Amino acid sequence: MVARVIPVEDFDLIIFGGTGDLARRKILPGLFRRFLSSQMPSQSRIIGAARSDIDSQGFRDMIRDAIKEFGGEESKDSKGLEAFLAQLEYVPIDAKGEGGWADLAKLVRSDVVQAFYFSVAPSLFGDLAERLHRHEIAKSNSRIVVEKPFGRDLESARKLNAVLALHFDESQIYRIDHYLGKETVQNLMAVRFGNVLFEPLWNNHYVDHIQITVAETVSVGGRGAYYDKSGAMRDMVQNHLMQLLCLIAMEPPSQFGADEVRDEKLKVIRALEPIEPHHLVRGQYDANADGPSYREDAENPRSFTESFIAMKCHISNWRWSGVPFYLRTGKRMKARASEIAVVFKPLGHSIFEGQDEQQNILSIRLQPNEGMDLQVTIKEPGPGGMRLVNVPLDMTFAEALGDTDVEVTDAYERLIMDVIRGNQTLFMRGDEVEAAWSWTDPIIAGWEARNDVPKTYDAGSSGPDDALMLLHRDGRKWRDIKG
Repeated sequence: MVARVIPVEDFDLIIFGGTGDLARRKILPGLFRRFLSSQMPSQSRIIGAARSDIDSQGFRDMIRDAIKEFGGEESKDSKGLEAFLAQLEYVPIDAKGEGGWADLAKLVRSDVVQAFYFSVAPSLFGDLAERLHRHEIAKSNSRIVVEKPFGRDLESARKLNAVLALHFDESQIYRIDHYLGKETVQNLMAVRFGNVLFEPLWNNHYVDHIQITVAETVSVGGRGAYYDKSGAMRDMVQNHLMQLLCLIAMEPPSQFGADEVRDEKLKVIRALEPIEPHHLVRGQYDANADGPSYREDAENPRSFTESFIAMKCHISNWRWSGVPFYLRTGKRMKARASEIAVVFKPLGHSIFEGQDEQQNILSIRLQPNEGMDLQVTIKEPGPGGMRLVNVPLDMTFAEALGDTDVEVTDAYERLIMDVIRGNQTLFMRGDEVEAAWSWTDPIIAGWEARNDVPKTYDAGSSGPDDALMLLHRDGRKWRDIKG
């Protein structure tokens, strides 16, 4: 199978924070891969804008080093790399002042697609938006991309939305969540809505429960001060896990369009029931031989911020009434893994001895080794009677589609190309963000009012024992975290 690459229109992409970590690690290496695949036209330009007092050649040198470090095998294409770097420009910019804006205005073309990537702190969003219009750089069809965190609560999210709305229409704003750009996330929609097999079973008559796990092996070391003001709830649940939950639970949209998909996701968020205190577990990793504790990393010996969270959620609608959704995410866990598991109900009656505890499970892996597998029951090979075993029907994308012919595109690459195309399907809408905070804020306020102290858990484990009990009380168990 050969991947089909569809070029986008000529564009100018201006990256505010162009010398920052995200730009060097993800955005520019991803654009370089799109350039090599011939999806990025040769007449397009990428303009870095930041406080650093360097010129365009200095910026190209910096990005050359970044691509060699983070660009993978493609970075060895020296001829392609130099051709890509030739499309880069740089302007030193003062986000809160006037320095550099006149120079930027001269560089940005009005006859191509304009996209402005705000890879900066949210406190600068309003300043950038205001100056883009005051200097007549942004046009009525320009697009802006904003990174999370999009607020830290409902009030701050509303203020950010209001600030952006002063200068840009909602149709111009692309709130990026890189989880939605993963191949598996989009294949989840294809599996649900493109096959006759699953959608008839995607309801409370056939689904026993759903687990969503995002486990990381890394600590918060190096960003402990930031993370201690955020925690797993704000950093992961309110955005990444919430988006995965919406895609799993939403109703089929009338068509695969941006607002149609986002309308259905919004309905899911608004149907989420409040979380009961006994349906919530928070944790902090402890020290071990491989590293310090969370409190040491955060440099806050009295921190009550969670590095792990697990919860049991319910959705109040016809499709999912009575079906629990179990969510968990944490740092310093036993493996790096992101998985959605749809666990189907056991047979009402089995004619085979010993099949009572066997269930079909659809496992959707976001990382590592993106793919899906469906656990089914078959006869164990060999003589001696009807012995049943569970085996996976495996579809790892790199294997199923062919390593050499199909490129599994990085999430940032796909999402940036969607920005250029003007496709907002995989981006969050303003009312969606506010609805998510409306559900999240009371949960945070509840544990703060109770002065809840996170449970400690061993680094390299699956989290606190209380998280295991969250499912054990229901006669269920978490799936093993596998890298």
